[in-house]
Formats: sequence, C-alpha cells, structure tokens
Amino acid sequence: MDLVLFDLDNTLLNGDSDFAWAQFLIAKGVLDREVQEAKNIAFYEDYKAGTLDIFAFLDFQLAPLARHPRAQLDAWHREFLDTAIRPMITPQARQLVDGHLASGALVAIVTATNSFVTGPIAREFRIPHLVATIPAQENGAFTGKARGVPAFQAGKIERVDAWLESLGLYAGSFERSWFYSDSRNDLPLLERVSNPIAVDPDDTLHAHAVERGWPVISLRA
Repeated sequence: MDLVLFDLDNTLLNGDSDFAWAQFLIAKGVLDREVQEAKNIAFYEDYKAGTLDIFAFLDFQLAPLARHPRAQLDAWHREFLDTAIRPMITPQARQLVDGHLASGALVAIVTATNSFVTGPIAREFRIPHLVATIPAQENGAFTGKARGVPAFQAGKIERVDAWLESLGLYAGSFERSWFYSDSRNDLPLLERVSNPIAVDPDDTLHAHAVERGWPVISLRA
C-alpha cells in the first residue's frame, strides 16, 4: 500500500478555504467587514510570505465558531460548500484524487485549516482521512481555541505521525509516499516523502522543486 497526502488550499482547491470562510462570514454579516476583512487579508498575505503567526491566526479564525450554535454553523457551512468551495474544485483535482483512491493507496488531506471547515471538503472529494488543525470543544460547543499542535509547517509531520500511529502504521510502513502541495510552508513534509509534487507552487516552492528535480504540475482549469 502507498501513502498519498494532499494539501488542500491552493492545491486541491483553486483557492483558499480558510480565507474564503472568513470572507463568507463577512458577506453574511456575521463578521464586521470594516474590522475583519483587513485582518483576513493581512493573515493571508503573511501565510503566502511564509511569515504567518499560526497562533494569532487561529485566534482570529476560530473565534466565530465559539459565538454561534453548531446547528447554525453547519447550515452556514452547507451554503459555503455549495457557493464557495465547489467552484474551486477543478476536474483535474477530482481526477487526480480518484486515481489514487482507485489504486488502493491510503489517502489523506493534510491541512492547517481547521477540521470544521475542511471536514465536509474532504468528504466532497471522498477522501477518507483528514489531518487538520483541531478546534477545541467543550460539551459539544467550540471554545474558539485550537487543541494540540496545529497542522502547520513542521506541525504537519507531527500530526501525520500521530495519525499513522493511530492506525498502527508509521512512515516506514509504505514503499512509496506522495505529498502534493503548493506552498513553501509545506517544505518540511515535502522533504520527508519519497514523491514530493509541487502543485501550482508559489515562487519559493517552485524554485526549490526545480533545484531538487521534483515534478511541478497544475490542477487549474
């Protein structure tokens, strides 16, 4: 069995679900546009530059989850998936995922974006496993904080290792492993797999991939 890992934002998606979720809530009037939109844009620019303070960002991103009942959040997410996320999924991305699923590989999305936002997206792709930043809960309600290590930069390795351990596996259990990503932030995990693939990469990752001889592909329509 092979191991296949996918980053989500700007990799499987032609866009960023983190950024889009905040913009969706702003458009719904759930978040104040004047205050929150500038913060959302600033955090997104920091992420692309590789300078994101993940803990400050999670405080920003997870706070709205603590202010609203889960039923309301789920209803908003269904609308978000239909109006914002499905248009970001290209036929090329679906075909790539389906090919790996059909091969019998162990397939997972590995993303810094929290599991509330990304769980339904993983199901949309029919990907059975999700390694994501976990929003903490108490008595079924979100607290507005993260639980455990965020699945970001080197934290992705820690979270993938813990997930594999929960399955009775480890990185050496697989003859071949893939990780598909667009971002310089994912270089630690890309360096660890046998088959790193740069997908519509940022400039830093593109230069690194060319230097290392990694494949560079596009999933954009």
